[in-house]
Amino acid sequence: MFIVANRVSVASGWEDAFEERFRQRAGQIDKQPGFVRMQVLKPHSEDTPYVVLTTWTDKAAFEAWVGSEDFKLAHSNPMPKEAFDGQGKLEIHEVVVAGERAV
Repeated sequence: MFIVANRVSVASGWEDAFEERFRQRAGQIDKQPGFVRMQVLKPHSEDTPYVVLTTWTDKAAFEAWVGSEDFKLAHSNPMPKEAFDGQGKLEIHEVVVAGERAV
């Protein structure tokens, strides 16, 4: 498994708009080959960024999505610069150990 974490510092007052953009796009990324899951994590403190986690079967699947038309469409109408506090950070990880409890 391959996980990409996008840390996004959303400016105060823009949280609802940021979350709504993901709600509106829900289901689009699901169509991508190798996609496993997406989670948008909302911070519980003002000094913590949102984290958008996407999980892929492998690095090639993630890279194919980044090169896809759907990726271009999803990023073609960005939020205004004032919606963000500082720079985002993209982190890429490969899973070496995993555990999961059935819910």
